[in-house]
Amino acid sequence: MYYIILGILYLFSFLPLWIIYRISDFISFILHYMLGYRRKVLMKNLTIAFPEKTEKEKMAIIRKFYTNFTDTFLEAIKLLSISEKSLRKRIQFDPSVFNELYRTGKSCQVHAGHNFNWEWVNVRVAKELLYPYLAVYIPIANKVLDKVFKYFRERTGTTMLPATDMKNAMLPYRHKQYLLALVADQNPGDPSRAYWVKFFDRWTPFVMGPEKNARFNDIPVVFARFSKPKRGHYIIEVKLASLHPAEMKEGELTLQYVRYLEEVIRKQPEVYLWSHNRWKWEIKDEYESRKIEDTGI
Repeated sequence: MYYIILGILYLFSFLPLWIIYRISDFISFILHYMLGYRRKVLMKNLTIAFPEKTEKEKMAIIRKFYTNFTDTFLEAIKLLSISEKSLRKRIQFDPSVFNELYRTGKSCQVHAGHNFNWEWVNVRVAKELLYPYLAVYIPIANKVLDKVFKYFRERTGTTMLPATDMKNAMLPYRHKQYLLALVADQNPGDPSRAYWVKFFDRWTPFVMGPEKNARFNDIPVVFARFSKPKRGHYIIEVKLASLHPAEMKEGELTLQYVRYLEEVIRKQPEVYLWSHNRWKWEIKDEYESRKIEDTGI
Protein backbone atom coordinates (compact mmCIF):
# COMPACT_ATOMS: atom_id res chain seq x y z
CA MET A 1 0.00 0.00 0.00
CA TYR A 2 2.87 2.37 0.86
CA TYR A 3 4.42 2.04 -2.61
CA ILE A 4 1.05 2.38 -4.37
CA ILE A 5 0.29 5.63 -2.51
CA LEU A 6 3.83 6.92 -3.05
CA GLY A 7 3.60 6.15 -6.77
CA ILE A 8 0.28 8.01 -7.12
CA LEU A 9 1.66 11.00 -5.21
CA TYR A 10 4.82 10.97 -7.29
CA LEU A 11 2.77 11.24 -10.51
CA PHE A 12 0.69 14.03 -8.95
CA SER A 13 3.88 15.94 -8.10
CA PHE A 14 4.67 16.41 -11.80
CA LEU A 15 1.64 18.64 -12.24
CA PRO A 16 2.64 22.31 -12.65
CA LEU A 17 2.06 24.41 -9.56
CA TRP A 18 -0.64 26.52 -11.21
CA ILE A 19 -2.77 23.38 -11.64
CA ILE A 20 -1.97 22.19 -8.12
CA TYR A 21 -3.18 25.55 -6.78
CA ARG A 22 -6.46 25.24 -8.68
CA ILE A 23 -6.93 21.84 -7.04
CA SER A 24 -6.06 23.43 -3.69
CA ASP A 25 -8.72 26.12 -4.30
CA PHE A 26 -11.32 23.43 -4.91
CA ILE A 27 -10.38 21.41 -1.79
CA SER A 28 -10.30 24.53 0.40
CA PHE A 29 -13.77 25.49 -0.91
CA ILE A 30 -15.06 22.03 0.11
CA LEU A 31 -13.42 22.26 3.55
CA HIS A 32 -14.74 25.76 4.17
CA TYR A 33 -18.22 25.94 2.67
CA MET A 34 -19.36 22.31 2.57
CA LEU A 35 -17.63 20.49 5.42
CA GLY A 36 -16.89 23.42 7.72
CA TYR A 37 -13.70 21.64 8.77
CA ARG A 38 -12.94 22.58 12.41
CA ARG A 39 -14.65 25.94 11.82
CA LYS A 40 -15.79 26.21 15.45
CA VAL A 41 -12.20 25.70 16.64
CA LEU A 42 -10.95 28.27 14.15
CA MET A 43 -13.46 30.89 15.26
CA LYS A 44 -12.88 30.14 18.96
CA ASN A 45 -9.10 30.52 18.59
CA LEU A 46 -9.35 33.72 16.54
CA THR A 47 -11.83 35.23 19.01
CA ILE A 48 -9.39 34.58 21.87
CA ALA A 49 -6.38 35.89 19.94
CA PHE A 50 -8.08 38.89 18.33
CA PRO A 51 -11.05 40.02 20.42
CA GLU A 52 -10.83 43.42 18.73
CA LYS A 53 -11.53 42.00 15.25
CA THR A 54 -15.03 41.99 13.79
CA GLU A 55 -16.80 38.82 12.65
CA LYS A 56 -16.15 39.85 9.04
CA GLU A 57 -12.40 40.25 9.69
CA LYS A 58 -12.17 36.85 11.39
CA MET A 59 -14.06 35.18 8.55
CA ALA A 60 -11.60 36.73 6.07
CA ILE A 61 -8.71 35.17 8.02
CA ILE A 62 -10.50 31.81 8.05
CA ARG A 63 -11.01 31.88 4.27
CA LYS A 64 -7.31 32.55 3.74
CA PHE A 65 -6.41 29.93 6.33
CA TYR A 66 -8.21 27.17 4.41
CA THR A 67 -6.31 28.06 1.23
CA ASN A 68 -2.96 28.12 3.03
CA PHE A 69 -3.83 24.86 4.82
CA THR A 70 -4.54 22.95 1.60
CA ASP A 71 -1.62 24.63 -0.21
CA THR A 72 0.74 23.30 2.46
CA PHE A 73 -0.17 19.66 2.00
CA LEU A 74 -0.30 19.76 -1.80
CA GLU A 75 3.02 21.64 -1.88
CA ALA A 76 4.44 18.84 0.29
CA ILE A 77 3.57 16.35 -2.47
CA LYS A 78 5.27 18.62 -5.01
CA LEU A 79 8.51 18.06 -3.06
CA LEU A 80 8.76 14.64 -4.72
CA SER A 81 9.75 16.23 -8.03
CA ILE A 82 10.41 19.96 -7.55
CA SER A 83 13.94 21.01 -8.46
CA GLU A 84 16.37 22.43 -5.91
CA LYS A 85 16.73 25.51 -8.13
CA SER A 86 12.99 26.16 -8.02
CA LEU A 87 12.85 25.71 -4.26
CA ARG A 88 15.72 28.16 -3.77
CA LYS A 89 13.90 30.69 -5.91
CA ARG A 90 10.68 30.29 -3.94
CA ILE A 91 12.10 30.29 -0.39
CA GLN A 92 14.40 33.04 0.87
CA PHE A 93 16.82 31.84 3.54
CA ASP A 94 20.09 33.22 4.90
CA PRO A 95 22.00 30.51 6.83
CA SER A 96 24.73 32.85 8.14
CA VAL A 97 23.49 32.83 11.78
CA PHE A 98 23.65 29.03 11.84
CA ASN A 99 27.01 28.87 10.07
CA GLU A 100 28.54 31.25 12.63
CA LEU A 101 27.19 29.13 15.47
CA TYR A 102 28.52 25.97 13.83
CA ARG A 103 32.03 27.40 13.78
CA THR A 104 31.91 27.83 17.57
CA GLY A 105 31.78 24.04 17.87
CA LYS A 106 28.40 24.08 19.62
CA SER A 107 25.12 22.54 18.62
CA CYS A 108 22.04 24.70 18.02
CA GLN A 109 18.36 24.48 18.83
CA VAL A 110 15.65 26.19 16.75
CA HIS A 111 12.22 27.04 18.14
CA ALA A 112 9.54 27.67 15.51
CA GLY A 113 5.73 27.68 15.46
CA HIS A 114 3.01 26.05 13.40
CA ASN A 115 3.37 28.44 10.46
CA PHE A 116 2.89 27.37 6.84
CA ASN A 117 4.75 25.92 5.02
CA TRP A 118 6.99 23.96 7.36
CA GLU A 119 7.32 21.09 4.82
CA TRP A 120 9.05 23.24 2.20
CA VAL A 121 11.10 25.00 4.88
CA ASN A 122 12.50 21.71 6.20
CA VAL A 123 13.75 20.71 2.77
CA ARG A 124 15.15 24.14 1.92
CA VAL A 125 17.01 24.53 5.22
CA ALA A 126 18.53 21.04 5.23
CA LYS A 127 20.36 21.78 1.97
CA GLU A 128 22.00 24.94 3.30
CA LEU A 129 23.29 24.01 6.74
CA LEU A 130 26.74 22.93 7.86
CA TYR A 131 25.00 21.19 10.76
CA PRO A 132 23.34 17.77 10.51
CA TYR A 133 19.66 18.79 10.55
CA LEU A 134 17.37 17.03 13.04
CA ALA A 135 13.66 17.82 13.14
CA VAL A 136 11.23 16.65 15.81
CA TYR A 137 7.81 15.46 14.62
CA ILE A 138 4.64 13.87 15.98
CA PRO A 139 4.17 10.47 14.28
CA ILE A 140 0.91 10.09 12.33
CA ALA A 141 -1.38 7.35 13.68
CA ASN A 142 -1.86 5.86 10.20
CA LYS A 143 1.43 4.01 9.64
CA VAL A 144 1.26 4.20 5.83
CA LEU A 145 0.75 7.99 5.84
CA ASP A 146 3.41 8.36 8.53
CA LYS A 147 5.90 6.52 6.34
CA VAL A 148 4.95 8.61 3.28
CA PHE A 149 5.39 11.95 5.07
CA LYS A 150 8.61 10.76 6.71
CA TYR A 151 9.91 10.00 3.21
CA PHE A 152 9.00 13.52 2.00
CA ARG A 153 10.85 15.07 4.89
CA GLU A 154 13.98 12.90 4.92
CA ARG A 155 14.74 12.56 1.23
CA THR A 156 16.94 15.70 1.13
CA GLY A 157 18.95 15.13 4.29
CA THR A 158 16.66 15.93 7.21
CA THR A 159 16.63 13.36 10.03
CA MET A 160 13.19 13.08 11.61
CA LEU A 161 13.05 12.29 15.33
CA PRO A 162 9.76 11.11 16.89
CA ALA A 163 8.65 13.33 19.78
CA THR A 164 7.25 10.19 21.42
CA ASP A 165 10.76 8.71 21.90
CA MET A 166 13.12 11.67 22.00
CA LYS A 167 15.42 10.24 24.67
CA ASN A 168 16.40 7.24 22.54
CA ALA A 169 16.26 9.14 19.24
CA MET A 170 18.90 11.63 20.45
CA LEU A 171 21.37 8.99 21.68
CA PRO A 172 23.39 8.78 18.41
CA TYR A 173 23.99 12.58 18.53
CA ARG A 174 25.10 12.94 22.18
CA HIS A 175 28.72 13.68 21.23
CA LYS A 176 28.13 15.36 17.87
CA GLN A 177 27.22 18.82 16.65
CA TYR A 178 23.67 19.09 15.42
CA LEU A 179 20.86 21.53 14.73
CA LEU A 180 17.63 20.45 16.42
CA ALA A 181 14.44 22.01 15.02
CA LEU A 182 11.42 22.05 17.32
CA VAL A 183 7.87 23.25 16.72
CA ALA A 184 7.69 24.55 20.28
CA ASP A 185 3.99 25.44 20.41
CA GLN A 186 2.81 21.83 20.63
CA ASN A 187 0.07 21.18 23.16
CA PRO A 188 1.48 19.31 26.19
CA GLY A 189 -0.01 15.94 26.89
CA ASP A 190 0.01 16.67 30.62
CA PRO A 191 -0.77 20.31 31.52
CA SER A 192 0.55 19.77 35.05
CA ARG A 193 4.01 19.19 33.57
CA ALA A 194 4.11 22.35 31.46
CA TYR A 195 5.02 26.01 31.72
CA TRP A 196 1.92 28.21 31.88
CA VAL A 197 2.37 31.53 30.06
CA LYS A 198 -0.11 34.18 28.99
CA PHE A 199 -0.50 33.66 25.25
CA PHE A 200 -2.73 36.35 23.70
CA ASP A 201 -3.65 37.25 27.29
CA ARG A 202 -4.94 33.74 28.08
CA TRP A 203 -3.06 31.35 30.41
CA THR A 204 -1.76 28.61 28.10
CA PRO A 205 0.47 25.56 28.71
CA PHE A 206 3.69 25.16 26.73
CA VAL A 207 5.85 22.04 26.65
CA MET A 208 8.90 22.24 28.92
CA GLY A 209 11.20 20.02 26.83
CA PRO A 210 12.63 22.66 24.45
CA GLU A 211 13.74 24.97 27.26
CA LYS A 212 14.91 22.16 29.55
CA ASN A 213 17.12 20.63 26.86
CA ALA A 214 18.60 24.00 25.89
CA ARG A 215 19.36 24.98 29.49
CA PHE A 216 20.68 21.56 30.54
CA ASN A 217 23.11 21.34 27.59
CA ASP A 218 23.66 25.13 27.31
CA ILE A 219 22.84 24.96 23.58
CA PRO A 220 22.41 28.29 21.71
CA VAL A 221 18.75 28.87 20.78
CA VAL A 222 17.46 30.53 17.63
CA PHE A 223 13.84 31.57 17.05
CA ALA A 224 12.49 31.16 13.51
CA ARG A 225 9.49 32.50 11.63
CA PHE A 226 8.06 31.73 8.18
CA SER A 227 6.09 34.32 6.24
CA LYS A 228 4.26 34.03 2.92
CA PRO A 229 4.56 37.16 0.73
CA LYS A 230 2.60 35.47 -2.07
CA ARG A 231 1.37 32.05 -3.08
CA GLY A 232 4.16 29.52 -3.50
CA HIS A 233 6.79 31.83 -1.98
CA TYR A 234 8.11 31.93 1.58
CA ILE A 235 10.62 33.88 3.66
CA ILE A 236 12.51 32.33 6.56
CA GLU A 237 13.67 34.79 9.21
CA VAL A 238 15.74 33.85 12.25
CA LYS A 239 16.70 35.57 15.48
CA LEU A 240 19.37 34.51 17.97
CA ALA A 241 17.49 34.17 21.25
CA SER A 242 20.31 33.10 23.58
CA LEU A 243 23.92 31.98 23.33
CA HIS A 244 23.90 30.60 26.88
CA PRO A 245 20.42 29.42 27.99
CA ALA A 246 21.96 27.86 31.11
CA GLU A 247 22.46 31.39 32.45
CA MET A 248 18.76 32.25 32.09
CA LYS A 249 16.15 31.89 34.80
CA GLU A 250 13.72 29.02 34.54
CA GLY A 251 10.85 29.90 32.22
CA GLU A 252 12.54 32.96 30.73
CA LEU A 253 13.35 31.30 27.41
CA THR A 254 9.79 29.98 27.05
CA LEU A 255 8.37 33.40 27.86
CA GLN A 256 10.57 35.04 25.21
CA TYR A 257 9.48 32.41 22.69
CA VAL A 258 5.77 32.99 23.42
CA ARG A 259 6.13 36.75 22.96
CA TYR A 260 8.02 36.14 19.70
CA LEU A 261 5.31 33.74 18.52
CA GLU A 262 2.59 36.30 19.23
CA GLU A 263 4.47 38.86 17.15
CA VAL A 264 4.83 36.38 14.28
CA ILE A 265 1.12 35.50 14.34
CA ARG A 266 -0.07 39.10 14.48
CA LYS A 267 1.93 39.97 11.36
CA GLN A 268 0.25 37.30 9.22
CA PRO A 269 -2.47 35.40 11.11
CA GLU A 270 -3.73 33.51 8.06
CA VAL A 271 -0.56 31.36 7.88
CA TYR A 272 -0.84 30.01 11.44
CA LEU A 273 -2.40 26.58 12.15
CA TRP A 274 -5.58 27.79 13.84
CA SER A 275 -7.20 24.35 13.53
CA HIS A 276 -4.76 23.26 16.24
CA ASN A 277 -6.77 23.66 19.48
CA ARG A 278 -4.22 25.76 21.37
CA TRP A 279 -6.56 26.56 24.28
CA LYS A 280 -7.87 23.09 25.09
CA TRP A 281 -6.59 23.23 28.69
CA GLU A 282 -7.86 25.50 31.48
CA ILE A 283 -5.61 26.93 34.19
CA LYS A 284 -6.10 25.36 37.65
CA ASP A 285 -4.91 26.28 41.13
CA GLU A 286 -2.54 23.30 41.21
CA TYR A 287 -0.62 24.73 38.21
CA GLU A 288 0.24 27.90 40.14
CA SER A 289 3.90 26.90 40.55
CA ARG A 290 4.20 26.45 36.78
CA LYS A 291 3.09 29.98 35.92
CA ILE A 292 5.69 32.17 34.20
CA GLU A 293 4.89 35.82 34.75
CA ASP A 294 6.15 38.68 32.57
CA THR A 295 7.34 40.50 35.65
CA GLY A 296 10.07 39.24 37.94
CA ILE A 297 12.15 37.53 35.21
